[in-house]
Amino acid sequence: MVRLLALLMTAAALLVAPTAAVTPVMPVDEVRPGMVGIGRTVFSGDTIEEFRAHILGTLQNVVGPRRTLILARLEGGPLAKTGVIAGMSGSPVYIDGRLIGAVSYQLGQFPTEAIAGITPIEEMTEATALESRPRQSRPVALAWPPTPQALFEVWREGLGLSRPFAEQAGDLTVLASGGDVTSGLGTLLRPITVPLVTSGFTAGVLDPLIPALSAQGFVPVSGAGVPGQAPAAAPTAAALAPGDAVGVALLSGDFALGATGTVTHVDGDRVYAFGHPLYNLGPTEFPMTRADVLTLLPSLFTSSKLASLGAVIGTVQQDRATAIAGRLGPGPQLIPLTVTLNSEHTPSRTFTFGMVKDQTFTPLLTYLAVANVLTSYERQVGAATFTVRGTATIRKHGDIAFEDIFAGDQPASVAAAYVAAPLTLLLRNTTDPIEVERFDLTIDATEEPRTARIERVWIDTPRPRAGRAVDVSVQLRNWRGEESTHRVSVQLPANATGTLQLLVADGPRMAQQEAREMRLGGDLQDVSQMIRTFNRARRSNRLYVRLTSPDAGAVVGGEAMPSLPPSVLAVLEGDRHSGNFAALRTAVRGEWEIPVDVAVTGSRTLTLTLNQP
Repeated sequence: MVRLLALLMTAAALLVAPTAAVTPVMPVDEVRPGMVGIGRTVFSGDTIEEFRAHILGTLQNVVGPRRTLILARLEGGPLAKTGVIAGMSGSPVYIDGRLIGAVSYQLGQFPTEAIAGITPIEEMTEATALESRPRQSRPVALAWPPTPQALFEVWREGLGLSRPFAEQAGDLTVLASGGDVTSGLGTLLRPITVPLVTSGFTAGVLDPLIPALSAQGFVPVSGAGVPGQAPAAAPTAAALAPGDAVGVALLSGDFALGATGTVTHVDGDRVYAFGHPLYNLGPTEFPMTRADVLTLLPSLFTSSKLASLGAVIGTVQQDRATAIAGRLGPGPQLIPLTVTLNSEHTPSRTFTFGMVKDQTFTPLLTYLAVANVLTSYERQVGAATFTVRGTATIRKHGDIAFEDIFAGDQPASVAAAYVAAPLTLLLRNTTDPIEVERFDLTIDATEEPRTARIERVWIDTPRPRAGRAVDVSVQLRNWRGEESTHRVSVQLPANATGTLQLLVADGPRMAQQEAREMRLGGDLQDVSQMIRTFNRARRSNRLYVRLTSPDAGAVVGGEAMPSLPPSVLAVLEGDRHSGNFAALRTAVRGEWEIPVDVAVTGSRTLTLTLNQP
């Protein structure tokens, strides 16, 4: 009886419980010039303030057909002094209590009035309701080892370019206007600049990417991340409200990087924001965070909200042309990155980060994290040497092994590129989705240029014989001018005749030689083959010894087939137009390597005339 009474009371309570209020929407075809709307945004701290939006008219055919933008003149609060503010993207605008959309576009540079474009709320909800299919990747070709500049070009392409509302005035239709709106305004409209909050980054690390970020509509600003935030999902925080500041975290931990904007609409646990894309990536799994506006920075060029990222409160699941959208709740799983820096003049330090999973951002953030660790705690002017060791664990495919040394006047960017490059290629493959489980790196740093060059190479006998072993000696001269000799025993083939070539070279030169001989390119697509290629890549802290003979062979389907009989070569050459065949002029008869603790440069070649045993 008591249980039945409790059930009845619970049911009654549910019947009388208030239901969530539904926000009324005003369709864009009801919006008319002269109407005055009320907008909401945060100008300081976490307090939502109101401003007015005087409707000027509407334009149709944005970026694609049937896209509409409402034009309005904003006033109130600091807007007369600041104009449209970077960080206002997504600020909701209501007319008679009905939501019309999000402040999302600004009018060119150096405007004298706060003229803004408002993305209709229907377009925001429709675009972000699209099915979440995995984004298709496009493979890239990179010479190995890749330079930082080559990686920057790939990442700039991946970041894309910020597109205007319209390319040509003739593409636009003025649907409703009070006389102040012309189609020419459409070509001047750009998505409102998005503050890219950086925390813990030194000057110079982001500089190579600033042009691409600026072209995409971002302005880097110093802020604060979540101190000590773990890479794993954070607990759910209180709900967001329309007009609240919101963040999208890309990198968290000891350094932080993310974007900030404004919440437009909340429907249950569903959140819509920005009114334009972050990067128009489609389906995403980025942490949604709270954001705190520290202050406003007025500027004739671009006024900005200076904000900090707060606690993770959900996941951004869609990044589309008219909005970003996600759900409140736990954040996504991030890729943990651990970097331990062992320096000769400071105590050992370990840095931890969480990176988003994305084919462009994952390698880019890896580069930024490693480069920033080195430039923040090691000197940036003068010689230095970094020895990198570690692994990147790829689910179902094993580990990428890192082990190399980088020396010179500015080796930090080269060391960071060495770590990020394999991810750039792997995540762009078109055959198998890649999941990076974790990154663990250890870097030993010294302020000496630990380099050496190959001075001389010789063998221990003037009459080498086929089938016998010879000792090869390599003399190095290091950065101090000191000489050292390294030896390796080389077995000469028993069936060799005539002359053999003995090449002793550093890793990059040996890699270039092999690429030329075997017609190697950057078109590897099989993931396991790519990982094997990375792990076998020539390293700077090795002396490579290679013995070749002038025997014809071929490279078929990327695999070397040396010393082929003439009959087999004739068959393969008949199929050379298929693109799978390349002739080899020499055959590799043996390879050896000598580990050293410096970055080696140079090469020497010996011609061995064999005597029969």
